Amino acid sequence: TGFVQSLIKLCGLNWIAPDYTTLCRRQKHIDIVISYQKSSDGLHLLMDSTGMKFLGEGEWKRKKHGPEYRRQWRKLHIGIDAKTLQIRAVQLTTNNVSDSQVLGDLLNQIPQDERINSVYTDGAYDTKQCRQVIADRQAHAVIPPRKNAKPWKDTKSSSLERNELLRTIK
Repeated sequence: TGFVQSLIKLCGLNWIAPDYTTLCRRQKHIDIVISYQKSSDGLHLLMDSTGMKFLGEGEWKRKKHGPEYRRQWRKLHIGIDAKTLQIRAVQLTTNNVSDSQVLGDLLNQIPQDERINSVYTDGAYDTKQCRQVIADRQAHAVIPPRKNAKPWKDTKSSSLERNELLRTIK
């Protein structure tokens, strides 16, 4: 909090910076509002996630001396408009939450009256649930099958499309 407190002081404000524990406790309840330009011709969303280490020694120290304690990570899931490169959806989770579990929440951050043309993801989103969530928004799913993918037995259009893609690439 020392750095943040010094920034507050430089701004001439008489505020107290919240400590790390307070921020961690409240992060679940903070609503993030992202400003953006609404797409007039439909969105082409790029979805992915990345890991962020927030507790633990530096990589160099760990490599040199070995780990001293468990490192903790968070996952930042993000949706970007491919045309404007604006962030349209974001969610921070613990590292044990899979990408596919969060896709519905990310798509719900896009207003229902805004058309989504396509959603591009990596193989981590290759699940029936993800394909259904995308289909529910009348969007086209562009998801490569997982490396160990097997054909799905059901006859939904999203499953048939995926199975056809599997036949093509194998």
